[in-house]
Amino acid sequence: MLIKEAEVYGVGCADLRVENGKVTAIGHLVPRSGERVLDLQGGAALPGLNDHHIHLMAYAASLESVSCGPPKVHGPEQLIEALGSASPNQAGWIRGIGYHESVAGDLNRCWLDRHLPGVPIRVQHRSGRLWVVNGAGLKRLARSGVDGALPAHDEGRFHDQDEALGKLWGRTPPSVGAASDRLASYGVTGLTDLTPQNDDTAAARFEGLRSNGSLRQAIRVGGVLRMNHRLTGPTKVHLHDSAFPDFDGLCDLIRASRARHREVAVHCVTEAELVFTLAAFREAGACPGDRIEHASITPPALLSQLRELRLLVVTQPHFIAERGDAYRRDLTSAEQSWLYRCRGFLDRGIPLAGGSDAPFGHADPWRAMRAAVTRQTASAGILGEGERLTPEEALSLFLGALDEPHKPRRIAVGEAADLCLLDRPWGQARVRLDSACVRATVQNGKIIYDSMREPEIRRTGMAAPMVAG
Repeated sequence: MLIKEAEVYGVGCADLRVENGKVTAIGHLVPRSGERVLDLQGGAALPGLNDHHIHLMAYAASLESVSCGPPKVHGPEQLIEALGSASPNQAGWIRGIGYHESVAGDLNRCWLDRHLPGVPIRVQHRSGRLWVVNGAGLKRLARSGVDGALPAHDEGRFHDQDEALGKLWGRTPPSVGAASDRLASYGVTGLTDLTPQNDDTAAARFEGLRSNGSLRQAIRVGGVLRMNHRLTGPTKVHLHDSAFPDFDGLCDLIRASRARHREVAVHCVTEAELVFTLAAFREAGACPGDRIEHASITPPALLSQLRELRLLVVTQPHFIAERGDAYRRDLTSAEQSWLYRCRGFLDRGIPLAGGSDAPFGHADPWRAMRAAVTRQTASAGILGEGERLTPEEALSLFLGALDEPHKPRRIAVGEAADLCLLDRPWGQARVRLDSACVRATVQNGKIIYDSMREPEIRRTGMAAPMVAG
């Protein structure tokens, strides 16, 4: 494939030739007989975007689910309408996601039964840690043996019971095709799945999805310590400050991961979780590649410790846009300035990368870039103005390799042909930072997304029509 008239990021205006999954030539190139040609007409060619923190199967399921919280749902009437107008899935459930207390308070079985009786309903809190099930749903779970499988529930509310509940919902895993296609439309060519329960079986499932073409992106899979699959990534530790693990046990887990030549990725969304994690890394030893996921609240006093331990932070600045107004209501002014920091990390030499945390955040990385630059909430308020990044720095959050997230990749001869191709020069795209600018996406030399319609292809004057694949 020949990509003509590209503005190659970091290089300049040039043509790109792609063969056998790699970039084989950059310069002024002449089409070969029968070669597929894509004329960018001055559009930017970027390295493909990598999402360094996603939950792919949950994201795929979310596309078949009902949004139950902001920004789509803001009050009880809207919640009743959203769930009431939804159709049950193949297993007979209505599945809601993204609920927040600002909508209708502490949701429980009684509320759901009063407004939405009959059909089994389950609603997930936006934190991912709570499921609320209505009476019809509880009856279905009881028939599946839930009473003997889970702790007693309180008004249909199940905390931190995903693994056990997942065996009882009565449905097959969701198709990832639509999720992969949507990610491709954003220019995403690589993923790191950090679902805590991932094991070799989960990694093998992802490998199979890659093989059969359902999953278009490259993938690295973090999860439990005992993983030994070729796709294995970091050992994932999901902390909850309401119930910290044994400190010595966490230190032992870090050491055991080190013995397996694996990094450790620790979920830290509170100051207490970050303090606990830093203490464990000081005790057990930190190595390059060890990661703090989210670092949602990072007070200044902890920045020096992150730097000394050489820990990578994988952040989600789009939560400023998606949840910022709630943060402004719920957090102190000091905490607001420490939320999802960006500039504060970079200025202190702390490695930084970006992830979506989808489905708990929006999967579009361009939204995260825009939020990192503007720090603007949905109501146009500003959170952490001093944490703003330049558009180039924001883009770099998603340019790192899957195994080295903080080191931006470049387009060069011999490098993998993972490309995000835009419909305009970077100088224009950097102002918008919008996935609507993505013209096409190339992963391992294959076109996995193309926005151009056939009549537009003919107007480019190509030697031969471009064919996806």
